[in-house]
Amino acid sequence: MSGEQENEVVQPSQALFFQSCPSRVRTWYTDPDFSVRNRVEDPIQKKAKSLTQMKEQGNAAFRSGRLQEAYDLYTQALNIDPNNVYTNSKLYANRATVCSKINKPHEAIADCTKAIELDETYLKAYHRRAKSYMLTEQYEEAVRDYEKIFKMDKSRQNRQFLQDAKLELKKSKRKDFYKILGINKSASEDEIKKAYRKRALLHHPDRHSSATDDVKKAEEKKFKEIGEAYSVLSDPKKKARYDSGHDLEDLDGPAGFQDIDPNLIFQSFFGGPGGGAPGGFYSSGFPPGGFQFQFG
Repeated sequence: MSGEQENEVVQPSQALFFQSCPSRVRTWYTDPDFSVRNRVEDPIQKKAKSLTQMKEQGNAAFRSGRLQEAYDLYTQALNIDPNNVYTNSKLYANRATVCSKINKPHEAIADCTKAIELDETYLKAYHRRAKSYMLTEQYEEAVRDYEKIFKMDKSRQNRQFLQDAKLELKKSKRKDFYKILGINKSASEDEIKKAYRKRALLHHPDRHSSATDDVKKAEEKKFKEIGEAYSVLSDPKKKARYDSGHDLEDLDGPAGFQDIDPNLIFQSFFGGPGGGAPGGFYSSGFPPGGFQFQFG
């Protein structure tokens, strides 16, 4: 190897060239006729240089908060050299990060999957995909990714990520009281009450007294679930235990979650027999105490 080759500085585009085309690298150093001019004009190295420039432009746009521009630049870069596996895996991961920033978690998942297909050891891509799975409530997939991550890097933080994903998976298999009331997990006490009022009135069996037996049964079930949800979420202690992942059975006890009578909750909320009701509920056709029914 000549002194010129030994002291030559490797540029980023050359590094990509080395990674994507090792056979050409051997020619670079062993063929005496492979002149400096040929090196510069090598079409594969040109692609590598163009790929580097486009990737760096995308990174600069991302750092400046120009997210759509960064997305477009990463997309253009991915079209330059489909055979450059190493760099394209990074580009997919970078574009996934942009997707997560612009609230496109499903696209982020797709790009992370492509990055992992190109590099099965790409820890950053697994992390990004797992986080996106959590955001889209795909907890089983998130657990699988975090298990893979923890095998690759047994850090305390990764252990916690895995535990959190398993907890969310467990919680997802219970009745989702927030969805039953149509509220988010940060709902205030007043929002919980308003949601109960709206849904209890909508699904009260007296409203569906002339419906078919199947519809009556379905509405009774919904009304009971609405009562259960309100019973838990309106009680700070029960709500805290529910949010922390306790099973519904674990909430049982003198101050816990028990078999709920939705009629009693409804009467208590709307004033009970003889007590009237907010919004003129009884004047709308539902008599006080006239909504007792049995659940099968």
